[in-house]
Amino acid sequence: MFTLVIAALAIAVLYLYTSRHYKYWEQRGIKHDKPLPFVGNNIQFYLMQKSVTQIAENVYWKYPNEKVVGFYRASMPELVIRDPDIIKRVLITDFGYFYPRGINHKTVVEPLMRNLFFADGDLWRLLRQRMTPAFTSGKLKAMFPLIVERAEKLQARLAKSAAAGRSLDARDLMARYTTDFIGACGFGLDADSLNEEDSAFRKLGAKIFKFTLRDIFVGMLKEMFPDTFKHLKYLARLEEEFIQFVREILKHRIANPSNRNDFIDLMLECQRKGTIKGESIEKVKSDGTPELTSLELDDILIAAQVFVFFAAGFETSSSATSYTLHQLAYNPQVQKKVQEEIDRVLAKHDNKLSYDAIKEMEYLEWTFKEGMRMFPSLGFLIRKSARKYTFPEINLPIDEDIVVIIPVQALHNDPQYFENPDEFRPERFHPDNFKNIHKFVYLPFGDGPRSCIGERLGVMQSLAGLAAVLSRFTVEPAADTKRHPTVDPKSDIVQCITDGLPLLFSERKCI
Repeated sequence: MFTLVIAALAIAVLYLYTSRHYKYWEQRGIKHDKPLPFVGNNIQFYLMQKSVTQIAENVYWKYPNEKVVGFYRASMPELVIRDPDIIKRVLITDFGYFYPRGINHKTVVEPLMRNLFFADGDLWRLLRQRMTPAFTSGKLKAMFPLIVERAEKLQARLAKSAAAGRSLDARDLMARYTTDFIGACGFGLDADSLNEEDSAFRKLGAKIFKFTLRDIFVGMLKEMFPDTFKHLKYLARLEEEFIQFVREILKHRIANPSNRNDFIDLMLECQRKGTIKGESIEKVKSDGTPELTSLELDDILIAAQVFVFFAAGFETSSSATSYTLHQLAYNPQVQKKVQEEIDRVLAKHDNKLSYDAIKEMEYLEWTFKEGMRMFPSLGFLIRKSARKYTFPEINLPIDEDIVVIIPVQALHNDPQYFENPDEFRPERFHPDNFKNIHKFVYLPFGDGPRSCIGERLGVMQSLAGLAAVLSRFTVEPAADTKRHPTVDPKSDIVQCITDGLPLLFSERKCI
């Protein structure tokens, strides 16, 4: 009997703790679904029924007349932003209030999460300051010969498949191309995962995005009890292996200097420059000016940046390019226009891919942008309030540490902004048409100071991959192709597809 009483008291205390914020949006007059005990409004994600993006979409469509909607992730209140003017305020105008992503715990951050994407505050600002020079136009142009080499291997792989008349998983194919590109431009390695089915580099990339039940459970605990379980690691299954992998590359590069000007060289150059110094985004002096802050770039911090360079490039670019190919398979008239442009531009450049040739492929770029509109790799953006803030448009005050979600997938497919959003129509991105669309409803790379630092690099290698494929091959649906691919409900930051994207590639007759 005594045991039952203790158990009942424990459950009651647990319930009171996890539901302590459940009046937050009601008190502010913000519409929201009624939260469930312990899980809030996030039960479908915890049961692996819907991805984070899909849940944000559902909230967006359920309240079509609201500028913002309340949500509870476990016990914590979040705010889903539907209005593009308020989105602009979060990403740019009042960025000083919303600079954190808020994914990491405030005081305990696991080693691989101390990277440019996940880092907050001064760690983020100093890393961004030091790493921005790696992505200048000059450096991107210097990388292009490495991209061409991988694009030619991509063509060779497709030629074998086309000759055999068998379908290929476009998702896996473009992930291998992207992996080889990252290996070359990031680490100076010839991964050759396009030819090696069991490439270790490819396996490592796949492992990063293969979420396990443990990962879901850890995420639940950290969301429900952030302080109690702050030492649990999301990336425990990768940490030791990846840090050792990077240390070996660094050791070899130091012993054998290469001057490749790749990502590893950049990191070593950053390390040689010594302490990174700059103005704090978190702390101010009594006179209101920022304090000075500093950061030492050790091997583990370098490993964290290498990790996000690898992970971000691997999954996002392969997702965007393969989905674009999927849409072209079902829209042959668009595919023909893309191929005609590619043929025309390449003819001016000795039928060879080059940086300048890709820059001229305007319709191809619109097509790629349309693919990212329909299925953005990052289906939502996330920010957290650094201090108390009031949204002036709706006179809504929020406290410090309130997470803000921007539902990118929903915005990209809202007929209010994009007429007939289910139609694959690259002409939307003709400058004369796109200028009439609100800038903050199309956000495949985010916007503002925390926009994707590798946007131009990602777009360049993606367009080169698409041009390499479409210059020699026509793509069609295979017998087992799903017209509307299924999103993996375990997807978190990056959207993933279940069962891949099987397509048929055939050699073009007249090129």
